[in-house]
Amino acid sequence: MIGFLRGVLLEKQPPALVLDVHGVGYEVEAPMTTFYDLPAVGESVSLYTHLAVREDAHTLYGFSRLSDRRLFRALIKVNGVGAKLALTILSGMPANDFALCVQAADTAALVKLPGVGKKTAERLVVEMRDTLADWSAPGPTAATAQARPDVANPVEEAVSALMALGYKAPEASRLVRAVDSRHQSTEEIIRAALQASVS
Repeated sequence: MIGFLRGVLLEKQPPALVLDVHGVGYEVEAPMTTFYDLPAVGESVSLYTHLAVREDAHTLYGFSRLSDRRLFRALIKVNGVGAKLALTILSGMPANDFALCVQAADTAALVKLPGVGKKTAERLVVEMRDTLADWSAPGPTAATAQARPDVANPVEEAVSALMALGYKAPEASRLVRAVDSRHQSTEEIIRAALQASVS
C-alpha cells in the first residue's frame, strides 16, 4: 500500500494531478479540499494517499490532510458510495462539517452535495454515525503551500472541474458564472462555487 508521497507537482487539472517522485510520475486523484492546498506547478508537495486496487485499474487518491483520507476511507465502505462520490463529497464540504452533519442527522445539508440524494443521505447518516461519533478536528496538512493562480483560463478550468465532480454542464456553468472570478485562481473559483451550491 502506498500511504504517502512527496515530490514535485508536474500537473494539476481537477480532480487529477501528477507528482514526480524521483523520476516516477504518479497520477493521483484528489478532492478540491486538497487542490486548495496545492502549491504552484514545479514546487514540492506532500500527500497522504490511498491506493484502490480493482481488476481493471489501480487508482491512487491523494489528500493534504489525514482527516480527509480517514473520511474518504470511511465513505467508500458505505453501501452505494464509490470513490468518485466520496471525492465529490469531500470537495463539496470540509470533512469536519460532514462529520457534524452525520452526527446531527442533518440530511437536508447532505442532499445539497452533488450526487447525494435523500436515500444516500439517509444511508450516510445510518452507516456512518458510529464511525464518526469520535470525530475530532482536522489533522495536520501534508501540502506545503497555498494554491496560486497559474492557469491561463481559470473559468473554463473551474467549469471542467465541477463537471468532473458530478455537476451537469449547465449547472457547473451557472455556479461559476455566479462567482466574481476576476483575479481569482481556478481553485478559488471552484471553492466559491461549491460554497454557494451548498449554502
